Amino acid sequence: MPKGSDLFVAALENEGVERIFGVPGEENLDVLESLRTSSIKLILTRHEQAAAFMAATHGRLTGRPGVCLATLGPGALNLSTGAAYAHLGAMPMILITGQKAVRSAKQARFQIVDIVASMKPLTKMTRQIVSAASIPATIRDAFRTAMEERPGPVHIELPEDVAAEELDSAFVIPVHPLERPVASTAALDSAAETIRAAKRPLVMIGAAGNRPSLIDPLSTFVARTRLPFFNTQMGKGAVNGGSSLYMGTAALSEGDYVHEAVERADLIVAIGHDTVEKPPFLMKSAGGPKVIHVGYQSATVEQVYHPDIEVIGDIGATVEALGERLAGRLSVDDGMLDLRQKILAHLNDRAEEDRFPVTPQRLVHDVRKVMPEDGIVCLDNGMYKIWFARNYRTHVANTLLLDNALATMGAGLPSAMMAAMMYPERRVMAVCGDGGFMMNSQEMETAVRLGLNLVVVILNDSAYGMIRWKQAVDGFPDFGMSFGNPDFVRYAEAYGAKGSRVTAVEDLVPTLEAAFAGGGVHLVDVPIDYSENTRVLVDELRNRTPDVECA
Repeated sequence: MPKGSDLFVAALENEGVERIFGVPGEENLDVLESLRTSSIKLILTRHEQAAAFMAATHGRLTGRPGVCLATLGPGALNLSTGAAYAHLGAMPMILITGQKAVRSAKQARFQIVDIVASMKPLTKMTRQIVSAASIPATIRDAFRTAMEERPGPVHIELPEDVAAEELDSAFVIPVHPLERPVASTAALDSAAETIRAAKRPLVMIGAAGNRPSLIDPLSTFVARTRLPFFNTQMGKGAVNGGSSLYMGTAALSEGDYVHEAVERADLIVAIGHDTVEKPPFLMKSAGGPKVIHVGYQSATVEQVYHPDIEVIGDIGATVEALGERLAGRLSVDDGMLDLRQKILAHLNDRAEEDRFPVTPQRLVHDVRKVMPEDGIVCLDNGMYKIWFARNYRTHVANTLLLDNALATMGAGLPSAMMAAMMYPERRVMAVCGDGGFMMNSQEMETAVRLGLNLVVVILNDSAYGMIRWKQAVDGFPDFGMSFGNPDFVRYAEAYGAKGSRVTAVEDLVPTLEAAFAGGGVHLVDVPIDYSENTRVLVDELRNRTPDVECA
């Protein structure tokens, strides 16, 4: 006779789930047994947080929810950062946690925390299943909710007595397609007329424009309209970065070279901008360019973002309709394209400087050199994220994964592990600061156990480098940011991985090439010199715009 956990796993199979990431506990044992005889593979991680990051990255790369599993109490709470990561980053994900029996209390309140309540501000939906009969509807609703715009995490709590409950029959609810509303003809006509009337229109692509389903529509839109474009950090790679219309990435909120294009524009078409990101530009109350908001949902009005026109509906259908209205009817602003060359020249400055320890510009240059067009670079969070956002050119969508929403440390390695699992034929690299890497470094064992091909670059400055830089910029003394590190080469070897250390700048490319050629998990320890942060991101930009705030 089937039981609740069998029906639960069958419902997950019905949704197309192939993997579940997590750390099971006593309250998951029925689910674990049902998984054992299912088609779903359990990916055992060394910490629940890493499982959540991997599930979220699955959602980001596929548009389909990744699934993670934890026990009650401490295990469930360890998923919280991953839930927030997916919630702010709009990544579809299902979090499954166990719980003590709800019909008895033989262990009183031991380990019991109200996880449903704790997950409420971090998820789109959180629900405890109280009857096995409700499992099919709950699972179907969870996946639908996770995938609907705006996508995000959904939490389901399955108590152990519900998982063990025997059933007379078991059925699942068929999956049905999600249809999104399209923008009105009036809104499309108004937007197209405004774009045609503009003298210097500029497209900005944000996080919500970087969904897997939008790669072709957006690339076609740019090709048809010939409109110059830039992107936010999480919009990076939605359109071919090698395009001659690409103006750059807004890694700072104002004052950077890409903002010269914003200052020149009289109209910005913001496609998929999500204000969870650090602002890519700051709207003025008067005198700045007009802004058209193209999105799945109405704009979130903020002090720095208050669009003049909104076109709400499925973004893919919207840009296709706008492309039809604009193709062949726009003139190219030569001044904007001339400005593009100036911006890119600034970004390429000192990219081949032979100083050691390695400078950020040289690091980005050399990583780009060893990564093929479809190679995937996954960033943790640190000072290097700004440099990769500004300087790294993408050629294929979703090949530079970074987080500019929650911007949490510790996600780089698990994110790269997920990418390596999904694309074993492609080069995948995690780029982590020494601080962020050590927050989830135990997953090196998971990567080795899974037989992944993955290069992990550790940028070693023995400090929390970004906050140390901010401390200096804000005029505070250097205090509380430095730490010691293990011998990273020996640390990697202790997990059964390979390790290398770069000791000269000219060795970086050969070392990375050798790491990829050798296969398996390979850690590369790279000493980094962050003195360029102040020279470029403070002094140089302030000289361009004397009152710039480099926050």
